[in-house]
Amino acid sequence: MAKNRHEELGLTNEDLLHIFETMMMARRIDERMWLLNRAGKIPFVISCQGQEAAQVGAAYALDNTKDWIAPYYRDMGVVLHFGMTPKELMLSAFAKAEDPNSGGRQMPGHFGQRKNRIITGSSPVTTQLPHAVGVALAAKIKNEDFVTFVTLGEGSSNQGDFHEGMNFAGVHKLPTIIMVENNKYAISVPIEKQLACENVSDRAIGYGMPGVTVDGTDPLEVYKVVKEAAERARNGEGPSLVETICYRLTAHSSDDDQRLYRDAEELETERKLDPIPKFAAYLKEAGVLTEELEKEIDARIMKEVNEATDYAENTPYAEPESALLHVYAEGGNE
Repeated sequence: MAKNRHEELGLTNEDLLHIFETMMMARRIDERMWLLNRAGKIPFVISCQGQEAAQVGAAYALDNTKDWIAPYYRDMGVVLHFGMTPKELMLSAFAKAEDPNSGGRQMPGHFGQRKNRIITGSSPVTTQLPHAVGVALAAKIKNEDFVTFVTLGEGSSNQGDFHEGMNFAGVHKLPTIIMVENNKYAISVPIEKQLACENVSDRAIGYGMPGVTVDGTDPLEVYKVVKEAAERARNGEGPSLVETICYRLTAHSSDDDQRLYRDAEELETERKLDPIPKFAAYLKEAGVLTEELEKEIDARIMKEVNEATDYAENTPYAEPESALLHVYAEGGNE
């Protein structure tokens, strides 16, 4: 009997359900954040909807017990797989004192958590790429067995940090994977006004590394190419550029109205490319998921999202004077 695609990749039914649940958790948290924003309870949302397959497929190909990640602001699926919890993500959304990313100081989507090897991100886009490359250099210098994984949007691939980081990684053959989640829009600027080349991956050759473009709505395809890139990195063969073609199912952020620059027909077409029902259909066809199990998973996830929301909403904000901490060095002459 012919193997299913996931079996050819060495993935079990349990692996597939884990990938599906993480994708669903990211979607349900994101949807809740939009509701909270529209209710005036949280200030800002920058959405992962439509990109969960690329995020979770890639994260699942890494070792979340030793690899380091430098995610960009949409990467809720990645950080969930690396150990950040729904409660912690909600604490960040509400900007509460217990927020592990920044104690409520940073905007949502600015992930950072040392215990789970999540490198702190900042607002200027693409600064995370040189950071990931620097951590990969440390791995090489110290001869430590880990790779770094960094993500960004296709708009960010036009920033200087992208090219400097790519060049440095290529020259020094560093154990890093650069993944571009190409959702076709840099806020309101469409891809054809961003790139002179056809694909972001076409740029890889200039930096001495392989580049590949894959379907970002298919977590198994993304898993496959990121797994191969991780193996190259661990074997001392240097960095890789992976471009995942995704579709942004929401506006750029809660402060944006994409109807001003995208027509209704385009939005309706992309809604049909939602990776979650697409992956659910594959799982059902492969005999991994039933309608009943899907409902059970969703109910369990919604319970956790509800509990996370209630906890974060009711926990205290940071003391106002704490805004003065971590600005200047403290502790005398040390």
